[in-house]
Amino acid sequence: MSGLNAFGTLLKRGNGAPSEVFTAIANVTSINPPGMSRETLDMTAHDSEDGWMEFLGGLKDGGEVSTDINYMPAVHDTLIADFDDDEPRNYQIVFPDPDQTTWTVAVILTGFEPEAPYDDKLSASLTWKVSGKPDLTTES
Repeated sequence: MSGLNAFGTLLKRGNGAPSEVFTAIANVTSINPPGMSRETLDMTAHDSEDGWMEFLGGLKDGGEVSTDINYMPAVHDTLIADFDDDEPRNYQIVFPDPDQTTWTVAVILTGFEPEAPYDDKLSASLTWKVSGKPDLTTES
């Protein structure tokens, strides 16, 4: 059998203290970890072998993290405060694998979109821009 059930994945917010403590965000229904990308530098020259283009790896982009939550205004007020903050804050995504694989990312909250339909639950979609290199660790 291959694959892993995503149920139990956690999104945690750091408190910014020198000995940082991460607290799980309540009622997260979906987490999309960073979709990283990388630029390429075109190194093609008139003497490139057999007329093939040549490239080197350029700058890397940590991408974005997005989540959906069952929005509870009193519980999620700290997220709105993050929207007003210009400095990145550390967050963690903790996967439910045996090694507790964790991505720690410095992020800036760039989108907070609440939704209150008359016939469904109060929810919100959030988007963070990753600043710097995501750190992937495991406990084993």
